[in-house]
Amino acid sequence: MITELIEDALTFRAAFFDERHETAFRLFNGFTESNPDLAIDLYARTLVIHNYAEKPEQGLASVQAARQFLLERLPWIKAIVVKARNSQDPREKRGRLDYGDAPDRKILENGVWYSIDPMLNRDSSFYLDTRNVRLWASNRLKDKAVLNTFAYTGSLGIAALAGGAARVVHLELNRRFLNVAKTSYTLNGFPINKSDFQTGDFWPRVNRFKAAGERFDCVFLDPPIYSATTRGVVDLAKSYTRLINKVRPLINNDGYLIAINNALFVSGAAYLKEIESLCVDGYLTIEEMIPVPADFIGNPEAEHATQVSDPSPFNHSTKIVVLKVRRKG
Repeated sequence: MITELIEDALTFRAAFFDERHETAFRLFNGFTESNPDLAIDLYARTLVIHNYAEKPEQGLASVQAARQFLLERLPWIKAIVVKARNSQDPREKRGRLDYGDAPDRKILENGVWYSIDPMLNRDSSFYLDTRNVRLWASNRLKDKAVLNTFAYTGSLGIAALAGGAARVVHLELNRRFLNVAKTSYTLNGFPINKSDFQTGDFWPRVNRFKAAGERFDCVFLDPPIYSATTRGVVDLAKSYTRLINKVRPLINNDGYLIAINNALFVSGAAYLKEIESLCVDGYLTIEEMIPVPADFIGNPEAEHATQVSDPSPFNHSTKIVVLKVRRKG
């Protein structure tokens, strides 16, 4: 039964709960915990239940069983949002409030506040699988200049700023997403410099940085699986190389490029091979691979659904590489 699977998931994640119920993590990952139709995330006192059933109506029984069980098991929950990943209705993809008056609008992670909007889009406005990247950023980028491309709601750059980065520039196509980032700044008491929040297409904006001679000590590259504008195409299935080569000239000597590929259908071996081919000339080197946190993967003893592709040597399909950059001359 789904309730037994969720009980096992709660036991596995017991250490992730905080006394004040302010943090966020994946509570249940059905893809790795025996029910691929369901995933459940916790944001402070708000549950987000993802119905991944190919036909959403087929997943409703699991959703309702999970909802009832978790309200009894976690009586401090104040809101539940249900998202139907494969619905034809965009409102159902973004989510509907199934319980409570309103979802939480902020979470606390490693001492940093992040603004959230669980019904902003289908991804709930905050990526839980990149928590370890945020921790890396807060520990490694003190006094550094950072460019956060495909910034979404800015969490990677916000973590860098919380760790003492000298400057963080966020680049994002959607202004609504950057407004969430600005709210995170306000929550943490960070000053808002409008020029550091740039709304626009990745391709011409990067060209402008190059033309202006701007350089950064770290660039985050966490693109969507596919995106097309009149100025260029992002397609993680066909080439990550073009994206990396686009931003490399912006990075200072001994700087970092954080390359993230979350495409399910790109195997870990194929992605690593592509990255290694870029390192042959010695101007890029792989410094480390950052794992996805245990809560997002789930209990390794549970039955796993068949994977679209093998993520190894990474521990998840969100494949994260830290590259060190050496400039010519």
